[in-house]
Amino acid sequence: MTGYVLRRLAAALPLALAVASLVFVLMETAPGSPVDLALADPRVPPEVRERLEQIHGTDTSPVRRYVNWLGALVLHGDLGWSHSRSRPVAVLLREALPPTLTLAATALGLHILLGILLGVVSAAWRDRTPDRAVTFAGLIVYAMPTFWLGLMAILLLSYHVPLFPASSLESVGAADWPWPRRILDRAWHLALPALVLGVGSAAAMARFVRSGLLLALGQEFVRAARARGAGAPRVLTTHALRNALIPVINLIGLSLPALISGSLVIEVIFAWPGMGRLTYDAIRAQDFPVVLATTLLAAMMVVVGSLLADLAMALVDPRIRLRGAGGGAR
Repeated sequence: MTGYVLRRLAAALPLALAVASLVFVLMETAPGSPVDLALADPRVPPEVRERLEQIHGTDTSPVRRYVNWLGALVLHGDLGWSHSRSRPVAVLLREALPPTLTLAATALGLHILLGILLGVVSAAWRDRTPDRAVTFAGLIVYAMPTFWLGLMAILLLSYHVPLFPASSLESVGAADWPWPRRILDRAWHLALPALVLGVGSAAAMARFVRSGLLLALGQEFVRAARARGAGAPRVLTTHALRNALIPVINLIGLSLPALISGSLVIEVIFAWPGMGRLTYDAIRAQDFPVVLATTLLAAMMVVVGSLLADLAMALVDPRIRLRGAGGGAR
């Protein structure tokens, strides 16, 4: 299994660099430059513009800038300098990554729990009122754009019914509070953005769980369990659900890119100080090093998430053997 993991990670590096290269090309083809943003007045003397171009590195060709960035990353692990925030990019990532991971992990947990719960309800009451209600509500929520769902959640649950804060990571002055109160305050701020990010994708998972359960209920091992006297709840949750979770685990790995990309929108709407908000601000400021670093990190997170999904599938179903761990599928 170790060899399989190493091969997957080695194959992920060219993919991540290809993604970063594509983002670099898109940023280069965008109109304007960091110098144009810094110099709003066209009457600035040419020597000032030349000096700013040297500082931002725009006085060289795009290929040269990309080679310099890639060489510094590979040889020294240097992600560059943020011109918009005047700080090292690595420091910005260290500050933005924990809030993003917290938001994504909480949303993923809600995504899994709600998806499995609703899928079990739909399968248990197949073609009856609970099944139709879950299906109808899931289709509506899944069809809503993430940004619109977030704005409506703020309007309803932060403005009309003020249950949750509308923005920020914590309350003003929370840094001076005792740590138990501070943790509760952060959980209070986290609840609404995580719910918005996780509930939409949970609707799709519920349909997969329902289909997997209905398929598993017709298998021989389920009929054998019923013949041994197992009740309907045990057959559904113990025997059929475990078999139905195999494709669901694969779906979780595929849903990670949606959660990561959706977190950018959610972080902007809820003023969440994570990688999404950092990327958005860097794009507006045309801060190339920050955009490249956040894109590269997001691509690696997606690859690692897919790898974890593969390993989880092998643990849930012993029949699955990963290459390098058991010699291939048997």
